[in-house]
Amino acid sequence: MLDRIAELIRDVAEAELLPRFRRLAGHEIEEKSPGDIVTVADRAAEDRLTLGLASLVPGCIVIGEEAAHADPAILDRLADEGVVFVVDPLDGTANFAAGRPEFAVMVAQLQRGRPVAAWIYDALGRRMAMAEAGSGTRLDGLEVRLGKAPPLAKAKGAAQTRFLDQPWRDRLDARRHEFVDVGSTLCAGHDYLRLLGGAVDFLLYWRTLPWDHAPGCLLVQEAGGKSARPDGRAFVCDRASRGILSAGDESLWRQVRATLLPHLGN
Repeated sequence: MLDRIAELIRDVAEAELLPRFRRLAGHEIEEKSPGDIVTVADRAAEDRLTLGLASLVPGCIVIGEEAAHADPAILDRLADEGVVFVVDPLDGTANFAAGRPEFAVMVAQLQRGRPVAAWIYDALGRRMAMAEAGSGTRLDGLEVRLGKAPPLAKAKGAAQTRFLDQPWRDRLDARRHEFVDVGSTLCAGHDYLRLLGGAVDFLLYWRTLPWDHAPGCLLVQEAGGKSARPDGRAFVCDRASRGILSAGDESLWRQVRATLLPHLGN
């Protein structure tokens, strides 16, 4: 099933995203909320992924980003007992709309809210990362194993603080000199691919929409890294929890938390 869903994702990207890249008309881009846009490509890709997943896994629940924006009550089904998929049909919409190459398609299968299978597809680069719980992570068919991460002072990291409470955001920003701050691509999918490829050593986000982080969380874990809530709890998709910290290994994960989020304790 991993490969069949990967093929579906590739097909959707080829049919709905790539033909529209750098070809969007002004009326095909809308603002859902201040600073948050959606395009016709997002909606077309989500519709096609939803139908495709329902065909491959009859009876499944598909929670897409745009469907959840239209009807937030669907998020109450994240922890359902059946097969649940969360879908980001176009991660990095702002990049896509601006003609920047950092955008991706992301899908995760959940089991009572926990990711058990994951896919991230770099549509322009045609790179597919996928994982299944207990079976490891593959990138373009090759197993990914993260090695020993460097100490924090030499670690390359991206810490997104926009949604962190103001006092702790200021304190974190004041500690950016403690690591090599490489910044985010503004596409979680690409950021997680950078971690899997060794271009970054850790990622920290505070807003954790399920379709943005369930796929990357499992891919990092299955590659031998650590991805969890900053307080140490396993990442489970819900409507209330905040924060996810992913790192190449447990030691770096603990160093990042202790240095950048000291209010959480050790």
